[in-house]
Amino acid sequence: MSTPDLFDAEPSGSDDMGATSALANDSPAVVAHQLREQLHQHAHRYYVLDEPSIPDAEYDRLFQQLQALEAAHPELHTPDSPTQRVGGKPLSTFVAVRHGVPMLSIRTETDTEASGAESFDTRIRKELALDDQAPAVEYVAELKFDGLAISLRYERGVLVQAATRGDGESGEDVTQNIRTIGQIPLRLQVGAVSCPIPDVLEVRGEVYMRRDDFVALNERQRERIAGGARQEKTFVNPRNAAAGAVRQLDPAIAAQRPLSFFAYGVGWCDPVDALSVPTHWDLLMCLKGWGLPVCEHGSRVQGAQGLVGFHARMGALRDRLPFDIDGVVYKVDRLDWQQQLGFVTREPRWAVAHKYPAQEQMTTVQAIEVQVGRTGKLTPVAKLAPVFVGGVTVTNATLHNEDEATRKDVRVGDTVVVRRAGDVIPEVVSVVLELRPQGTQAFRMPHQCPICDSVAVREEGEADYRCTGGLFCSGQRKQSLLHFAQRRALDIEDLGEKLIDQLVDGGTVHTLPDLYRLGLTSLAQLDRMADKSAQNVLTSLERSKLTTLPRFLFGLGIRHVGEATAKDLARHFGGLDAIMDARLEQLLQVRDVGPVVAQSLRTFFDQPHNREVVEQLRACGVTWPEHEPSAQAQLPLAGRTYVLTGTLPTLSREQAQALLEAAGAKVAGSVSKKTHGVIAGADAGSKLEKALALGIPVLDEDGLRALVSAQDAGGVDNESA
Repeated sequence: MSTPDLFDAEPSGSDDMGATSALANDSPAVVAHQLREQLHQHAHRYYVLDEPSIPDAEYDRLFQQLQALEAAHPELHTPDSPTQRVGGKPLSTFVAVRHGVPMLSIRTETDTEASGAESFDTRIRKELALDDQAPAVEYVAELKFDGLAISLRYERGVLVQAATRGDGESGEDVTQNIRTIGQIPLRLQVGAVSCPIPDVLEVRGEVYMRRDDFVALNERQRERIAGGARQEKTFVNPRNAAAGAVRQLDPAIAAQRPLSFFAYGVGWCDPVDALSVPTHWDLLMCLKGWGLPVCEHGSRVQGAQGLVGFHARMGALRDRLPFDIDGVVYKVDRLDWQQQLGFVTREPRWAVAHKYPAQEQMTTVQAIEVQVGRTGKLTPVAKLAPVFVGGVTVTNATLHNEDEATRKDVRVGDTVVVRRAGDVIPEVVSVVLELRPQGTQAFRMPHQCPICDSVAVREEGEADYRCTGGLFCSGQRKQSLLHFAQRRALDIEDLGEKLIDQLVDGGTVHTLPDLYRLGLTSLAQLDRMADKSAQNVLTSLERSKLTTLPRFLFGLGIRHVGEATAKDLARHFGGLDAIMDARLEQLLQVRDVGPVVAQSLRTFFDQPHNREVVEQLRACGVTWPEHEPSAQAQLPLAGRTYVLTGTLPTLSREQAQALLEAAGAKVAGSVSKKTHGVIAGADAGSKLEKALALGIPVLDEDGLRALVSAQDAGGVDNESA
């Protein structure tokens, strides 16, 4: 759920997408009735049953359609319309709790551009009768969390009750489950002198689940299912996992679910004037002073420009946050102005939720195809009716592997929920089973390569089928060439996917050395190529011949050998021949090279055709500097692990990583107790937060430069680095 309340784009939408469009020819009264029924049904499924079947954006569409219809035809208003009240009833298995102050909803601004924030500021200034000469209105901008709204009742500073928001007037008593959340204090701390704790205090906030906790929870659920626990299930998203945990009848089960909490407001107080603070920001500081967790990303901003800036900053940070949000919330800061602005129907005039493009949407599966990757991995991919999600139009979504495709039971013709966050590959989250057409067929993973007809095998302990055709398979050949040409490998700038398709399909290129045998005439004759374009390709190929040993090793596409491992191998052995001839026990001496990686290297270089590829590339002029093997113990940061986060003033991420690795350090992607230090720049996110929480040293760019210039390992310790 969102920061302030119930229908902030959380519930689902229609059971029948086609039904609402088909209603266009019916009378307004019939359409309104149908919409109300659909919205009631999905509110019940979301809030009471914890079984939503469609994404938030679809619910929003239906809700806004009903709002517009009732605005155009006031006679259609009914007391039970979802636009007139907050939502469904509490579960009958929980004791009902009446809120001292209703947990009302908040208006959603669906204009995801800057104009959405500007429109809100314009409305506020008009309601407050502020002319153009008046100062900018001060707002508090907060994140719109994706969890479950909760009210915590403290009496004389002690937690005595916790309730869900329910229908806004009354909710469900979930005190025992909430007590399992470590972030929620059982007794409030005595805060600042200006913030005495009221005798009775209702704290409003959000219970949510972090993304990493959600991933770990689903992994445990899958293990239980694999072990025969048929009553277990995996969860669709962190929000539903959190809601399900809060509504567990057994607190012992709830305690096993990793929940978190943010406080963002106050409901009932006794005495009513106990909190004599003038602003919402001051109120947040009181909550923080009492020991309640308040999200650090909230900010006090000035006018429309401040709102726009906050929306943009949080949008850029969104995918790096450790928890899900689907927008931000703006609130007029002055509490006396909030009182003056008041409410309209079910929403405060002084606040609005400003959304981002939806990360989940519904669409239909038109086909399921199997793609072949560079290492022969077969991946089922759903071909979708185009849908705008996460800021882009999506037409493909991965089904990952046979097990995932079977578990989700995605079929051609299905209506599915598709999710895309940031640069993550779009995936099918779930199937809307009630919309499944009759006669659909379950997907079956082929046991032959769809490109070359070679046998596809699934090795013991592996989730994926792999084609055994090797470079004989044009699918693998294309992906191998793309991998070799990418920026982090040989960096052949003008060699793109479409050109490689032509070169492989036309039989011009069969293996990596063939790239360096291309001529101007053969390239210029290709589709959409001319002499200038062909010359650019040849120039890029010539430039790529001077590379580095780590880049070359990585570019070969040896299974399990990534960039970091390639650098470790090059540093340890110094030259390619030493790596190719190394015995298993010698490979195992390399940092972070275990039995799987070592065997993969030996398997690759034991194949005569792979050694032939290397020799032909050398003969074509591909070269790199080599050196004597590095003595790891002599490197100042040998055996240490560092993490990079944020933007450094003058160094790129790659440059900073190169400095650390040259000094013998390992650069990891996540922070753990084993991390020796974090290098943080501007806009550092959750990695910095975790480092501070674990007491891990944090350095800026100057600290990094000083660190890598150390002459011996003894000059660095946990306190100084």
